[in-house]
Amino acid sequence: MTQTTDPVTQSVLVPLEPDAAFELFTDRFAEWWPKDSHHIRDSPAADAVLEPREGGRWYERSESGDECDWGAVLEIDRPNRILLAWQLTPEWKFDPDRANATEVEVTFNAEENGTRVTLEHRGFEVHGEPGAAMRELVGGDGGWAQLMELYKNAA
Repeated sequence: MTQTTDPVTQSVLVPLEPDAAFELFTDRFAEWWPKDSHHIRDSPAADAVLEPREGGRWYERSESGDECDWGAVLEIDRPNRILLAWQLTPEWKFDPDRANATEVEVTFNAEENGTRVTLEHRGFEVHGEPGAAMRELVGGDGGWAQLMELYKNAA
């Protein structure tokens, strides 16, 4: 029997047009991502990069210039949607095998007072039982809810 784990979904309304909301999330990723706390190396990241193009990388860079991948851009439809491969294991290590990746999809929908930005992180079942624990972490207090608030506050 295949274990199913519900996706984590977070949504915020930002006071920006979709183009600007998309640019802030992607091109200006390092401006809102908390590099001191959300990194997978032993020391804080000096930079966090999301290359907004299909096949682009999603990674952190240390002060010394060493890079550590988090995943890749699978699809991009600027300024409506970006789909990312999250290639981190439940132990927070990079796995180059995309068959083991979860997905992070972010959509940008115009509303009367700005843009509704909705993030869905799904596919935790690829990791079996440890995937449920990963889902709890990214769905918890320090996970996507906090990150989307940081994004919103940067708008």
